[in-house]
Amino acid sequence: MVDAVLPTILDGGLATELERRGHDLSDDLWSARLLRDDPDEIIATHLSFFRAGADVATTASYQASFDGFARHGLSTSQAEQLMRSSVELARVAASLAEAEDGVRRVVAASVGPYGAVRADGSEYSGDYGVSDAHLGDFHRSRMAVLADAGADLLALETVPSQQEATVLLELLEEMPAGTSAWLSLTCADARRTRRGEDVAAVFELAASSGRLVAVGVNCTAPQHVAALVRTAVEASGKPAIAYPNSGEGWDAEARSWSGPGTVVDPAMAREWVTAGATYVGGCCRVGSADIAGLATALG
Repeated sequence: MVDAVLPTILDGGLATELERRGHDLSDDLWSARLLRDDPDEIIATHLSFFRAGADVATTASYQASFDGFARHGLSTSQAEQLMRSSVELARVAASLAEAEDGVRRVVAASVGPYGAVRADGSEYSGDYGVSDAHLGDFHRSRMAVLADAGADLLALETVPSQQEATVLLELLEEMPAGTSAWLSLTCADARRTRRGEDVAAVFELAASSGRLVAVGVNCTAPQHVAALVRTAVEASGKPAIAYPNSGEGWDAEARSWSGPGTVVDPAMAREWVTAGATYVGGCCRVGSADIAGLATALG
């Protein structure tokens, strides 16, 4: 991992940057569609974040799953290869960036929530109506592929509920020795998960895991992040991670963002670092220009 004496700078929203580059991501595969249709653009987009100052690329596997690819006519072996390619493409971009400036980059394999693959907005409610066993069966195979694909760690991200966090942490222990991850929740406010649970109780689940390098929040409105970072550190005893969205809300029917938003404010980001965040970046609606400003402000 990157030495985090200064905060490690994460990338921003991969889909946001791909849309800025002119791609239509309106179908249910979202950015994962381009793993099949335009892999060179995935490389170019990761590289744009690296050139903006990011130390970490989060792969285009957030919405990738065996079920999701099967709905698009892909076989199990084809789906597995696309998931592996998400890591390979990020690694290519990392190598290109390292050749330019000599700074080592990190690849985090994104493991998005069950709701993201449903493409119905339920990742922002956590109201899945499925059993722990069902969630385990869904995540286990994709996590195993990504853990074996050569990433530096897994990004267990945009987790909306205690149920899904519990399942993911149990599965993390099943992964090969040496597999590490960060766990990042999406929260409704400064105290509650999207499912409405006490966020401190969920962060406490991470305290006993020796495989987590950081615990925190993403795809959460920026104004809630400082308080959540403090809670994450206190409850888990681990370094924190913070990569909020712009504060806008996702309309699942219209498949668009709405409401007031803002760029990631460097002053707010410095507060997150003071609160204990050692990994800082952005999520949905945060582009490479925002990451450039963040990287400059955080040194």
